[in-house]
Amino acid sequence: MLKINRKVEYALMALKFMAPKEKGDLTSAREICEAFHVPFDTTAKVLQIMNTNGLLNSVKGIRGGYHLEKSLDEITYMELARIIEGKDASQFCQNSKGELCELHSSCNISDPLEQLNKKLNTYLEGLTLSELLFENEPQTTELRMEV
Repeated sequence: MLKINRKVEYALMALKFMAPKEKGDLTSAREICEAFHVPFDTTAKVLQIMNTNGLLNSVKGIRGGYHLEKSLDEITYMELARIIEGKDASQFCQNSKGELCELHSSCNISDPLEQLNKKLNTYLEGLTLSELLFENEPQTTELRMEV
């Protein structure tokens, strides 16, 4: 099963919360935290990361906040995950330092798992956040994944 990091979850929650708002309507980190009971520091950091990477735009000041800079149709799940996690999710059988797992040379499932990873990554590279977050909306088409 695909593991989704908490920061990516918070980013998805924030983006889904912000998407229906009118252009120029701002959302604060506090507003998101109150709506979903998530920690302020982590949520604020995630919003800053998305701002720095051009997904959001921030407005400073007492009535400041964030608004979507890019449409959710233009952002894929994999793009968001890479931005938030700060690493390439396509690395497989490697630790955080980029070193191969100590069992890699004798592992009998590394090749099949590598193939699974490639197929999942291909799917996630094409999955827009609009499709992911609003799949039950009438304008969204049904997704099919070939394995």
